[in-house]
Amino acid sequence: MALTELPLFPLSSVLFPGGTLGLRIFEPRYLDLVKRCGRSGEGFGICLILEGREAGMPAVPAALGTEAAIVDFAMTEDGLLGLTVQGRRRFHVERTRVKADGLILADVRWLDDPPAQPLRPEHALLSTLLARIMDKAGIEHEGVGKGALAEADSVSWRLAEWLPLSAAERQWLLQVDCPHERLQQLVLKLPEFQEE
Repeated sequence: MALTELPLFPLSSVLFPGGTLGLRIFEPRYLDLVKRCGRSGEGFGICLILEGREAGMPAVPAALGTEAAIVDFAMTEDGLLGLTVQGRRRFHVERTRVKADGLILADVRWLDDPPAQPLRPEHALLSTLLARIMDKAGIEHEGVGKGALAEADSVSWRLAEWLPLSAAERQWLLQVDCPHERLQQLVLKLPEFQEE
């Protein structure tokens, strides 16, 4: 399978397919990256940082990440460039190199997602949980068990995004190919979120 060159933006958070993330851009390497992506319409890769920090020296990124597409931008109150990105496809990093400006370029292999699958009965309660979260956030939806709330992939990605999980737990879920396995892992985590 052919590899694709993709610039990486290592972060201390995880972006999921279909999810959104707000970024504040101030380093020259990332300002240049945003300009290039804005002109070409191409995305860039977001990977969880395994070693290092978001700013300064190039960080060591996780081997699996998500392509980010810029969907909105504006200047923040502190004069920085604010971006909203949306997650597209997952990818696996095969090799990386660092440009002179510190930008990490990766050769990536795109991961195939399984075809859309309905929620299994044992995961139906997760559709209800997601609907409640969306209601509290003021996000419209078609109702429990309908539309995106009936699809295993969609429910698993949104709950992985919105439940109070650690970055390592989110990364682990991003690496799970089967949506039913992701949902089962989320079911096992639910008791941790119950109030005493």
